[in-house]
Amino acid sequence: MDSRSEEEKYFIVMKAKPKPGSFSKGSIGRIESESQDEVQGPVFDTKGTQKLKKENVRLLSALEAQLLLRVSAPGKRLQLLQRAELFRAICGLAEGDVVVVQQKKEQRTGVVKAVVELVKHEASGELRMRVFEVKLMDPEKKQPCKKEVSPILCSAGDIVDVVIDSPRNALLCLKNQLEASNVKDYSGSDSGLKLQVRGVQAGRSPPITSDPGPALTPHPSLEVGSMVEIPAGNGAMVYGVVRWIGTPEGKNQPWAGVELDYEMKGCSDGRFGAQRYFTCNGNKAMFVILKNCFPDSRFLPLPPYKETLPRYEPHLAGGKEVDEDIPPLRESEVLSLLEGRMRGIQGHFNSCYLDASLFSVFTSSMALDSVLHCPAGTEGHIQNILRKDIVNQLRRQGFVPAENVMNFRKLLGCSSFLCEEKDPEEFISTLLHQVLSVDPLLKIRSNGKTQDSYTFQIILEKEQVASTPTVQQLLETSFLACDLKFQEIPSCLIIQMPRFGKKYKMFPQIIPSTELDITDLIHNNPRECFLCGKLAELECYDCLRDPKLMPGRIKQFCNLCEKQVHAHRLRQDHRPRGICYPACLREGDPVPRLKLELFAVLCIETSHYVSFVKYGSGRDSWLFFDSMADRCGGENGYNIPEIRACPQVGDFLSQPEEDWAKLDLCYLDEFVKRLLCDSYMCFYQCPALSLYR
Repeated sequence: MDSRSEEEKYFIVMKAKPKPGSFSKGSIGRIESESQDEVQGPVFDTKGTQKLKKENVRLLSALEAQLLLRVSAPGKRLQLLQRAELFRAICGLAEGDVVVVQQKKEQRTGVVKAVVELVKHEASGELRMRVFEVKLMDPEKKQPCKKEVSPILCSAGDIVDVVIDSPRNALLCLKNQLEASNVKDYSGSDSGLKLQVRGVQAGRSPPITSDPGPALTPHPSLEVGSMVEIPAGNGAMVYGVVRWIGTPEGKNQPWAGVELDYEMKGCSDGRFGAQRYFTCNGNKAMFVILKNCFPDSRFLPLPPYKETLPRYEPHLAGGKEVDEDIPPLRESEVLSLLEGRMRGIQGHFNSCYLDASLFSVFTSSMALDSVLHCPAGTEGHIQNILRKDIVNQLRRQGFVPAENVMNFRKLLGCSSFLCEEKDPEEFISTLLHQVLSVDPLLKIRSNGKTQDSYTFQIILEKEQVASTPTVQQLLETSFLACDLKFQEIPSCLIIQMPRFGKKYKMFPQIIPSTELDITDLIHNNPRECFLCGKLAELECYDCLRDPKLMPGRIKQFCNLCEKQVHAHRLRQDHRPRGICYPACLREGDPVPRLKLELFAVLCIETSHYVSFVKYGSGRDSWLFFDSMADRCGGENGYNIPEIRACPQVGDFLSQPEEDWAKLDLCYLDEFVKRLLCDSYMCFYQCPALSLYR
């Protein structure tokens, strides 16, 4: 990077109304001048100079701007910034580091071979884009492919993980400090871009000063010459052969010197510190605590299912497992415990429908916590499993292993729940009705009779609402079309979006309403006149779609307004009907609005369920959860669940409703697009049950 670009300041747009041909959220620009409240400068890939408020942008270093500029989708840039820990790790990547990259529909582990800078026009002086030359490892053996495969160029947006050292995996990798750097020419081109490679000069190893220490008795299953594997964190694994076992100088437990199958940054030629313990090629010797070496699983019989899952320790107090109720996390604690990989509920054997449902219901809401306790006089074994091993585990430790979920699935009364794909509504109804015998969540009145239900399926004709409807519009239209009313206010309302099966959507996008006003959907509940606000006495379904009367909203009128509205020649064939109220209701009494809060949205894409959960009162307090975001170990391995913060969802849902009419998918963030296009089920709760703190 030249000194000029290092001195320059850059920014990324965090808030902006989408305009065709203009900049949008995620656009990157250079600061030419700034005041106390504003910045001004050119935005890349647009014409002219822009002036923006500082509250709508985030300042970037030159390095951050270089990395983000190569990420083509503006929404993906914002997602990457939200994963602050990952982005910091990407900023520090150098030759020899191990990364996990997204390749089409799979994730591959690879080694950074070079840091590359791209520029379209060498003489233009524009900011260079920074990418990485990565050599992928064998997908089966997780080592470099034997066949000569050319390295690939990856942007920061292609990297989904950086394998870093931590006490958890006990991988010792001596990081050489960067002493000098240079830029050299690199032959090749990419869409007319000129490439340059930043090289690194590693520090020198210290000379040998003493003989190796005495060898110790090896690990029972390992000895010199054993082929081993060493977990490098985040699903990656390194392989090699044990060349030495003993206690290095200054250590007090057995270590192993391993000659790796391939070179890796920070490794040596057989020396550890100032002592040589064996000899091999440079950058192939790794020293690690012996107990963190394991027999090479590629040459062992496949382990049983239980042994492939990560282990966890139950929370103990005084030697006994804690049995108290664990409330949802406070808003300020959520991201520190839940965000990241191996977080949430671990998926296994087609369990995504169940994982997403449980995560949606119990992560941030207590609307259904009553089902966790068995009625007096009953044993309630399944409630104990659900409460202690899943809900409490999720709220206390942020991770529920698949074996806990499998134990729960075995108690659902049908073997098909152990391995077959199911629908969330089938699982919820089976759990609440057949297994737990919980009273129905909904009492819905139709034709004078009350029907019980656990979820509500939207039923309507596509032409009855706008092409991109809100859940509020869908619910009101469905209730009016089917002549339905709530018999009582539901504490938890689970709404299924209209679909033709799982694969075919009735609407390309549906906007989840953050508040659901059910005032006009409750039987015998006082309602306001749509026009004057007085007590309504008649309602008219035919007025629902009238373009001159705010289409999509329920229309009820007092006697005077009803006569005026239906005096219009185009409304004379409408058939309004009377509204019944209790005899004790007095005219002039205020009509309180009854609203439910959105706390989760369950989505589906090609039979795979994920969920979005609101975890606090803040507008941007949203999480995305996928119980099978990644996989370790192939067919006989285990799934890696992941939770990611997605404040851009809250940012979108808080926009005025009139802005949604101009919806353009091209300018939407990937999380927002998935929420709108794949919504399957929305979860609402009574505000009194809200735990947003």
